[in-house]
Amino acid sequence: MVRPFRVIDTGIRDGREQIAFDQAMIDLHVAGEIPDSIRFLRFPPTALIGRHQALSQELKLDYCSANKIRTVRRITGGGALYFDEGQLGWELIFNRATLGINSLADLAREICEAAAIGLSKLGVSAKYRPRNDIEVDGRKISGTGGFFDGNSLFYQGTVLVDMDAAEMLRVLNVPEAKLAKRQLDSAEQRVVTLKELLREVPDLETIKSALVEGFAVHLGIDPQPGEITAREEELTKRYFDEEIGTDAFVAEIDDPAGDADVLSASHTGQGGTVSAHVRLEGPGRDRFREVLITGDFFVTPPRTVLDLEAALRGTPAKDARQSVESFFSDAEVGLLTIAPGDFATAIEDALAANG
Repeated sequence: MVRPFRVIDTGIRDGREQIAFDQAMIDLHVAGEIPDSIRFLRFPPTALIGRHQALSQELKLDYCSANKIRTVRRITGGGALYFDEGQLGWELIFNRATLGINSLADLAREICEAAAIGLSKLGVSAKYRPRNDIEVDGRKISGTGGFFDGNSLFYQGTVLVDMDAAEMLRVLNVPEAKLAKRQLDSAEQRVVTLKELLREVPDLETIKSALVEGFAVHLGIDPQPGEITAREEELTKRYFDEEIGTDAFVAEIDDPAGDADVLSASHTGQGGTVSAHVRLEGPGRDRFREVLITGDFFVTPPRTVLDLEAALRGTPAKDARQSVESFFSDAEVGLLTIAPGDFATAIEDALAANG
């Protein structure tokens, strides 16, 4: 049976409003009020950080403020991004049963392969690259990520149509280690745009149609143009006003390593970078008073990290690895190539800073 998908486009909107629309779609899909859907979206100049990232560590905030670049926190994991009108965002939300695949990693592969097929119809040799990139000759043209909320999967990606790479570097704090790991001289060499690859850049409708065709062919779905519902707009406004549109939400994690009594360390594995920021308590400073975990990893459901932080509070520091592994063995958690050991290693490395 071919499953129908609604296709909508919210156009160019304020970055925080676009993320609030994400949350509205998720909640309404979980409630059964909207169908499986594909959404396209675009942003004015915007700096987006992942759900678990520290704001001031990822973005050059003075530059963003001086140049009216909107700062936004996503509800998904992953790394910091710079968006403007030259990038096209795409998203899918659908039920687990639609494709019959339960693994987040397997779904990421299938969706990325579908998007790569769509982009290839434009005349570029796009291919999926684990864990969640789409590349042309080793250079990223689309990054992706997502999570489960109950039986609903929310998955999003980008297409670099045109891009000011110099502006991206002025906005983002790109770690030198990340560049060196890929043996690159600059972040500009890591990405590629349709404008660079093609003599004539297709219009947005052509690009969207190609992606939709790729999703239809590879995922076995039936995408049809649809309408944005009044309920989606209503919830978007509410979530924007109450949380996602607020400065407090964007700065919820800011500079966790800034306090003198915080022990911090980072560990980079196959699934991304995990940073641990630890406060200890007790006469021997041998118990966790507080653990904050940040980074560009993906986990599902999104509150997993908050639950892990709460589970570690008050536990013996010497048992950090055992406590982390016990948490993940008991929790119903989806990990996109990152492993429980990556979290444990970051915490142990932070503890090592205590001597």
